[in-house]
Amino acid sequence: MELPELIMNTGATIPQIGFGLWRNKERDECVDAVTFALEAGYTHFDDAQVYGNEQYLGEAVTDHGADRAELFITTKIGTDNMDADTLASSFAESLKKLRTDYVDLLLLHFPVTETRAEAWLELEKLYDSGAAKAIGVSNYTITHLEELLRTCKVKPAVNQVELSVVLQQPELVEFCSDNDIIVEAYTPLAEGHFFDDPTLKAIAAKHSKTVPQIMLRWCIDYGVVCLTKSANKERIEQNIDIFDFELDDADMAKLQALDQNHRTNWDPTDVE
Repeated sequence: MELPELIMNTGATIPQIGFGLWRNKERDECVDAVTFALEAGYTHFDDAQVYGNEQYLGEAVTDHGADRAELFITTKIGTDNMDADTLASSFAESLKKLRTDYVDLLLLHFPVTETRAEAWLELEKLYDSGAAKAIGVSNYTITHLEELLRTCKVKPAVNQVELSVVLQQPELVEFCSDNDIIVEAYTPLAEGHFFDDPTLKAIAAKHSKTVPQIMLRWCIDYGVVCLTKSANKERIEQNIDIFDFELDDADMAKLQALDQNHRTNWDPTDVE
């Protein structure tokens, strides 16, 4: 199965669906989940220092025998490591845990007021060195991006934010598109809070798919990268089985009407 890809501003591509490792700290469960994902066809894996499982992703990929060149691996610098004195060394430790000498994408996990400016300078150095093939941010608002774009030498390739059919953030998505920044959607299933929504259930029935598959397919047709997460083999397989159909204009209009600014995670809106 060939996954759709988007072109980053570096010229490299990023698979439009990825497997996220948030809340997957148990070794056996994490290794099994990554193995299931590899077997299901995922090539894009999204990790972070704060998740506490980079070593399990590295272990699973190595044991599976996957070709590193065929994978797209992301990790994120934790908020405690965003000062200039510790960022590079913490990233070196991440590479060791991941059993690789580079990541395809390195993100700042949150726009920490005191350290985000110096942290970006450190990311630019890692980009220049080739240890991070692309760099970007997570949980940045338009205000944070405008600040960064005024001073950066290397433009962020990606902004990873919470985004779903019930949190569509159209202004942010448009701003990123206008500035050649790809949006990645985490928690695209809104933690299951809307699985009984009548509109979603009707569209799912129309396409003979599940509600989660409709929510993930919406991300694809919305033009963003979606990051799925599960430890269950069947759901891992279902979450990537979304490329044999498309949502039509009527579907997309109905789904657009579900937007209600519903967040399930941290809100960076008021971070100065």
